[in-house]
Amino acid sequence: MVSGRSTAYDRNEIKTGDDEMAGAVTEKRPSRHISIVDDDASIREALKSLMRSVRFRVDAYGSAEEFMASERINDTACLILDAYLPGMSGFELQNHLKAEGRAIPIIFITAHSDDASRQRALKGGAIDFLSKPVRREVLLKAIQSAAAH
Repeated sequence: MVSGRSTAYDRNEIKTGDDEMAGAVTEKRPSRHISIVDDDASIREALKSLMRSVRFRVDAYGSAEEFMASERINDTACLILDAYLPGMSGFELQNHLKAEGRAIPIIFITAHSDDASRQRALKGGAIDFLSKPVRREVLLKAIQSAAAH
């Protein structure tokens, strides 16, 4: 899932890297929550573990609808969002949040990356559009960018 040293989570991997990168991100992290929306439970768990390892507060949801119904929608500082979800897609959630006037920085992640989807996400205001498996350092850098917004 995320690259560095590997720890298996079901069929995906999260790789924990050095503490130097974690410290750099931890110092600049927002005071609010990171929310993860992905229909794959192993991805959610891997990302939650990574976020906690660098001392972020994190919640994870299996669908866009679940995230929208949560109390965390009001204090999410960064949303890590799967582009292709059953029900409401990540793109539809992005549009919905924008229509509601919610300026939540979004980092899209997907196993099905193509130029058209990338352009759609970025044109809609996403911070980044990353392909799974996501390298740990790349994701943490994207979160730093999101924190700057």
